Amino acid sequence: MDSTVKDPIQHCIRNQLWSELPELLAKLHPADIADIIEHSPDDDQPRIFDMLSDELKADVLSEMADATEADLLEDLTAKEIFDIVDEMAPDDAADLLGELEDKKTAEVLDLMEKADSEEVRELLRYDEDSAGGIMNTDFVALHGTQTAQQALDHISGLDTDEPVYSAYVVDINERLIGSVGLWILLKTENRQKPLSALTESVPFAAHTGTDQEEAAQMMSKYDLNSLPVLDYQERLVGRITIDDMVDVLEEEASEDIFKLAGSTEEELEFSSPLQASRARLPWLLITLATGFITSAILKAFMSRISILEVLALSFFVPIVMGMGGNTGIQSSTLIIRGLAVGSFNEKKLYRLLFREMGTGMLMGVICGAVIGFWARYIIGQNATAFPPSFLALTVGLSLFCAMMFAAVFGAFVPLALNRFKIDPAVASGPFVSASNDIFALLIYYGVTFLLLGAHAPA
Repeated sequence: MDSTVKDPIQHCIRNQLWSELPELLAKLHPADIADIIEHSPDDDQPRIFDMLSDELKADVLSEMADATEADLLEDLTAKEIFDIVDEMAPDDAADLLGELEDKKTAEVLDLMEKADSEEVRELLRYDEDSAGGIMNTDFVALHGTQTAQQALDHISGLDTDEPVYSAYVVDINERLIGSVGLWILLKTENRQKPLSALTESVPFAAHTGTDQEEAAQMMSKYDLNSLPVLDYQERLVGRITIDDMVDVLEEEASEDIFKLAGSTEEELEFSSPLQASRARLPWLLITLATGFITSAILKAFMSRISILEVLALSFFVPIVMGMGGNTGIQSSTLIIRGLAVGSFNEKKLYRLLFREMGTGMLMGVICGAVIGFWARYIIGQNATAFPPSFLALTVGLSLFCAMMFAAVFGAFVPLALNRFKIDPAVASGPFVSASNDIFALLIYYGVTFLLLGAHAPA
């Protein structure tokens, strides 16, 4: 948004110059108005929203975060909400009503015309994260016996809320046959041809129960402007448009980012430290439990190796654990991203694991050699039972093993979770870091016992 427009609006809001605000808001795109409302003081948000026309309110609400949308609708009557919903596309109306209490949703639906109400009720039946939940029921369905001219005449008389770039061709049972682009219909030489001669098959379609992320991946992979949605009798019931796909990809990416940090998007809506703590504590307690395990391992290690060796080798515990954790996060993030965009198939999985093992080995060799030289320098000529070079070799070999294991583990866990239909994003962040800390320490001390155990005191 241009600062020459934004600054005067913010000036009006700060100084409560409400009479000047409607004229300034009228110049803005609904997305910019939504942004202004969301960043205004809570007490001013309803007042700014009330200045908009019902049509503009509908567009602005479609651009808002769910939390702000819910706050603005909370004090509106069913009639006021109906006036807004009446200006919305069916899918946006269903999304909005899905955020309301059941009683108020029913009141709004009762105020709607029967056909519109049934359309929205049908959409509300589907899971909000499914293709049926995000589809738009505004689409153009034609029959193959119609000519291109008849199709154009039909389309020109439609009152649709979403742009139409292609029409779907269906049989007498409303089953999808194919699609035809408007640019094909507009060609003069095609005007008298039947649609059956112009129709192209549609190789890709979603079903109402298809996960929204899978549908978005399909559209992204095959560069589709819209994706037809079928019910389980293969009848055409809706379409997913490109703006729906962008919203889904943004939503899924945000969800994965929060999981990487061991949190949830709902935390943004929490107003108290208690609620935020309740959301974050489970992952932090897992990390704390990791600390208990690593401290127990360290205690056992100290009881088996002489104090001078323990002191010398303890210098490098944070490095081994940190490098193992970072390597695991790199691998898991790469795999999760690949799964999210559908880059992997079954044939690639084993090859991928071997590649990560090779990558871990190569990085481990380089980093292990570097830390080995550094360990030799740090340990110096301390009076230990083992030569400093031998201890440096122990550190370098431990780091090599820890990094190789972490690379494979970080790749394997999300793949395994995905196989069992569990969101692989939960494998990242705190989970992989905590697990790799434990395994890195076990590997470090395991290598130490193997190399030094024969000469360790009883």
